[in-house]
Amino acid sequence: MVLTYLDPAESPGKTSDATDVVDVEFAQLVPPTRVVQRAVFEADDPSYAGTMTMTWQLAPVGDGTEVTVTATDVPPGIDQAVHEAGIASSLANLASYIEATG
Repeated sequence: MVLTYLDPAESPGKTSDATDVVDVEFAQLVPPTRVVQRAVFEADDPSYAGTMTMTWQLAPVGDGTEVTVTATDVPPGIDQAVHEAGIASSLANLASYIEATG
């Protein structure tokens, strides 16, 4: 996956000035409760390179589903607040998609 930033001044890439390159794979699928992904970040700076594991845990709650995302081995150069905002954005996009197709 290649993420390209329209304004690299505000969101500088880690692979190049305007991009982040990430090789993502599914490490484990346990329908309907768990998805584990591994993301390998490509960067010359070792503080941004490495393999992160993201675990998505799904649990029924009332008429919906609670999704909990846990990230481990996040490269130390990745800002925690920015990373949390990205995960929150992904969850919001998932909720919008489910509500629109549901």
